[in-house]
Amino acid sequence: MGDAAFIGEGVVAETFNLSALPGYHTGGTLHIIANNLVGFTTGQRQGRSTRYASDLAKGFEVPIIHVNADDPEACISATILAYDYRKKFKKDILIDLVGYRRYGHNEMDEPRATQPKLYESIDNHPTCATVYAKRLVQDGILNENTHEEMKESVFNKLQGIYDDMTENINENPEVMPLPQALRQGLSDIETAVPKDLLHSLNKGLLKRPEGFQSFKKLEKILTKRHNTFTEEEKADWAVGEALAYASIIQDGIPIRMTGQDSERGTFAHRHLMLHDVETSETYCPMHGLDEAKSTFDIHNSPLSEAAVLGFEYGYSVKAPKTLVIWEAQFGDFANAGQVIFDQFISSSRAKWDERSNMVMLLPHGYEGQGPEHSSARVERFLTMAAENNWIVANVTTSAQFFHLIRRQAALVNSEAARPLIVLTPKSLLRSPRVVSAIEEFANEKFKPLMPQPGLNLTSKKAKRLLIGTGKVMVDIAEKMDENPQKYENLHVLRLEQMYPFPERQIQEVLDGCPNLKEVVWVQEEPRNMGAWNFVKELLYKMLENSDLELHYEGRCERSAPSVGDAHIHKAEQRRIIKRAVEWSEGGDTNEGN
Repeated sequence: MGDAAFIGEGVVAETFNLSALPGYHTGGTLHIIANNLVGFTTGQRQGRSTRYASDLAKGFEVPIIHVNADDPEACISATILAYDYRKKFKKDILIDLVGYRRYGHNEMDEPRATQPKLYESIDNHPTCATVYAKRLVQDGILNENTHEEMKESVFNKLQGIYDDMTENINENPEVMPLPQALRQGLSDIETAVPKDLLHSLNKGLLKRPEGFQSFKKLEKILTKRHNTFTEEEKADWAVGEALAYASIIQDGIPIRMTGQDSERGTFAHRHLMLHDVETSETYCPMHGLDEAKSTFDIHNSPLSEAAVLGFEYGYSVKAPKTLVIWEAQFGDFANAGQVIFDQFISSSRAKWDERSNMVMLLPHGYEGQGPEHSSARVERFLTMAAENNWIVANVTTSAQFFHLIRRQAALVNSEAARPLIVLTPKSLLRSPRVVSAIEEFANEKFKPLMPQPGLNLTSKKAKRLLIGTGKVMVDIAEKMDENPQKYENLHVLRLEQMYPFPERQIQEVLDGCPNLKEVVWVQEEPRNMGAWNFVKELLYKMLENSDLELHYEGRCERSAPSVGDAHIHKAEQRRIIKRAVEWSEGGDTNEGN
């Protein structure tokens, strides 16, 4: 990393903090500062408050070796020392490679305009190769002309490669097509698990080591929800999630899961790492499963997004047979790792043909918790969605999450591998409306588009079709259940997968609702956020040759994701639900149109 970036980018400090943490310790990392004035327009006095760019590492007790980049033999000695230190002590070490940048930051830059005295010295200073060649000539190792002959040979070789590359580009200017594996659909992947295996896994999750005493109140909760699955054959979100992971490691696919408070779950629903009340020893129920054929690794991460997200992305690339899962404490917190999403996760397949099957769980939902705890900013992920680069989903039942995660696990180590963004629930984690029957786990698969529970996929009576995603659709279901007969002219679809967009399935619904007058997109996010700006062009295109109108129902345009007052939030939410479900002949002319 460059000297300016090393001290200036906070991700460096975050990464150093990972060095000795369980789940992130690599056995030591060799860091190198390319101290070559790469941030040349900003000098040392403006770029850092420390004397050396490497001083940041002192706080982590990391040895620092300063070496002159003009002395190749000293550089080799420094590298050998660093390698031996890392090998012996399994700790990080840093080399500060002190040099200079002979030319500008890029072809358009002229460093002499901003640092004239420094570049006067650099212009008069021979290159590293020239300095070393002169030394070798003086020692009798090289002849006088050897250096120039070597330079000419290397230059000609590189020039030939460049010329050949230019000719090939001119002859074949076509853009590379999307890989065939990414063009194929995901609907053929089977994710159902037999009932007897589900019951066996559920029973195994209650096993504890002999003498292990976990928190009694917690054990009562875990026992109750697992007994509900055994006796009533229904699974809430926590049980559905646990069974997804258990069945995946039963299939022989390793899982690695990290995040801020992921062992317990931010909202205390997961509890996949138990603590002995007497000894503080820990135990993961996944480790006691007789059916497990692979590992389950779960760790709480430090309060970091960029470094941790980058680490997990790299892990997913280098361990393609492992299902890597990162969970944000709240979906909003993914903001701090946005560079990793932009530069790597969303675009690395297109830029470098680098495959990742990583899963990102981003808690999302409007419950009156304020602007910083409501929105995972799905609009950002949908803006970057193209070329089947990833999957963006917002599921509303435990079975849907079960099948979605199992489908993602089926893609590991394949040409079709791609990341998965999941907007996960908060308050809905304990809602009876996300509970699924065992038949849905044992006999079905993931549905990108599903009708509101209790409704058929199509409706002859429907005059207004509501389409939306996530928690707001559960709110609508609650409203309709108050008086089902009142809403016979209404049909409701949950868009469980926003990208890839299930256009064909939506068209089938439209064809099966012959009396429709209008289609309404419903969301709880402000109009300039959420999925509206992504779905509206797709829906407009689908409806352009029909008489159907497309409307929007949700919050108006806002600069902040939500209000900060719970009472105002509830009033807004009631208004959205009321206007969405109340259809009138002749249509509605609300402010969202």
